[in-house]
Amino acid sequence: MRIVAPIMVAVAALALAIPTPAPAAEIVWRVENSFRLFADPGDTDTHRLAYESLSPGERLEPVHSAERRLASLNPQGWARDVYRNTCWRTEASENGTCGPVADYVNPKRHRVILEARGIDRPWTACTWRIVPAGAAREVGTTEQSGRCDEKAVVEIPFPGGADVSLAVDGESIAFATVKVRDLFIVGLGDSFGSGEGNPDQPVELSRERDASYGTSPAGIALTGYPTRIGAWDTVGDRGFLDNGPRWWSQACHRSLYSHQVRAALQLSLEDPHRAVTFVSFACAGAEATFGLLIHYRGTEWAPDQPDKPQVSSAAQAQCGGEPVVEENYPTAFSVNGQIPELDNIFIARCPREKARRIDLLMLSVGGNDIGFASLVANAVLDDTSVLRKIGGWMGKIYDRERGEEQLPELALRYKAINRALHGNLSIPWSESDRVLLTAYPVMSLLEDGSSVCPDGSAGMGVYPEFRLSEQKAREGEAAAEALDRTMRTAAGSFGWSYVDGHRQAFAGHGLCSGIPGVAGEASDDTHFPRRVKGVWAPYNPADYQPYAPRRRWFRTPDDAFLTGNFHVGGALLKSALGFESTSWFQLVLASTYSGAFHPNAEGQAVIADAVARRARAIIANYERRNP
Repeated sequence: MRIVAPIMVAVAALALAIPTPAPAAEIVWRVENSFRLFADPGDTDTHRLAYESLSPGERLEPVHSAERRLASLNPQGWARDVYRNTCWRTEASENGTCGPVADYVNPKRHRVILEARGIDRPWTACTWRIVPAGAAREVGTTEQSGRCDEKAVVEIPFPGGADVSLAVDGESIAFATVKVRDLFIVGLGDSFGSGEGNPDQPVELSRERDASYGTSPAGIALTGYPTRIGAWDTVGDRGFLDNGPRWWSQACHRSLYSHQVRAALQLSLEDPHRAVTFVSFACAGAEATFGLLIHYRGTEWAPDQPDKPQVSSAAQAQCGGEPVVEENYPTAFSVNGQIPELDNIFIARCPREKARRIDLLMLSVGGNDIGFASLVANAVLDDTSVLRKIGGWMGKIYDRERGEEQLPELALRYKAINRALHGNLSIPWSESDRVLLTAYPVMSLLEDGSSVCPDGSAGMGVYPEFRLSEQKAREGEAAAEALDRTMRTAAGSFGWSYVDGHRQAFAGHGLCSGIPGVAGEASDDTHFPRRVKGVWAPYNPADYQPYAPRRRWFRTPDDAFLTGNFHVGGALLKSALGFESTSWFQLVLASTYSGAFHPNAEGQAVIADAVARRARAIIANYERRNP
């Protein structure tokens, strides 16, 4: 011990005397604007910072966790400051030139941020040298100088990439190959895919003013309702309509809160070397036929009304600036005449050699094909309702049996879609799993996964004839289960990826979640505000927070009225219905066509997490095959 101890001391002293080598210089880089739909990189950074702030546990469901965090900071919604500044050209109803990179769909370059790490004198001058790969190497080489502790923003050719070197005092000290992986992601489908119920800019309600909707057909006075701000004279006049909610795509009620947008955005945040080029043509009200394969003009009049079927719009986007081929298909999509409306249709395609490869195609369709809205109407309209007598507010009312009768034809419609995805959008038959068909979440199941919402009008106080029936809600869930089986079978038959990890997660977060009397946040209160004798109760509607975190992940009719507040011109409504007095029907529209019975932003985020989980695995699989 007397000998060993001095030796150990000497060794320790020698170790301290030997200088530790300085860390090697390193080049770190990331894409400046990884989610290219956002024209401003700062809007993408808002979501990047939210993602980076999540704990390991929260990152298991990053979209939902980030949405709750952003909503807590801005319960009126983060998208109201973003939707006007996207790469969607409203006047042309398509994606176009946007931001510093001119070509949206087929970029020739990406801007990346370079950072030097491990420099022992960060205040000195560094020189970045960017040498493009391939034929552009000789003529495209550029240099940029600045302090070593300052980040550099440079343009990198796509898809070839570039070799980047870092020099101090003329001596190269670090090297990196910078090559951006850009995913082309396409979104198609219906209102669940468009994000219906979640306007990017929700309606703003007056603190002092209220509105009257006259008298219901049953003789009930409809007075003291929340109403919009602004200098308007009557509900439905031009001034009133101009103060309505706003959307990324007004005609289709396409929202940045859509699970398709949020899943694509999340994928862009997870890899600093990845960019996502995202296009969506999902449109509220669309079906497999009218919408995806046949021209459908959207859910309301607006300058960006679709001028072609969604598949044709996707083909045009896929072609970039190149012309598409518009072809007539006499019988190819009617499945031997079994779907007559698909006889002799025209669909565009991009020539295969010019078409950009689709890395992921997100698809939400099927609910409208079996009359989803009609099934909902059956569940929430009292048997004595005048609305039931005139056919509901969205066409004929279906019961479970009628809804399930549509399923065999829906299976055929999926077959027609499959042909279009491969034939018109050039998705290789061997890569069918790039198509992600998303399941519809349960709407009225309680936490135990078997019970449904009880009879009652919680969340439906906006209109006196709305009342949920437990029996009919149970029938609706049974029909939804049958729809889910049809969708799963179709996906399996065509090799699509079926996304349903979110479906049962909605149990306990449906329409009746947060009923009055249950302890919790004010946002979970389902009382509807009304003004009686000049006093608002239980709260002033101007204080309603449409994007505050809450237990329910669906928009109730009350939520829809306070968030979307959809109205149409009074003269147009009177002409369409033929009623002498139509004010009461404006109230029905404002509480249903505003997105009732659709997932709210939090629900869309939950679906997005399920889509992103499946998408990660698909992307990783193809990247392993083609590193």
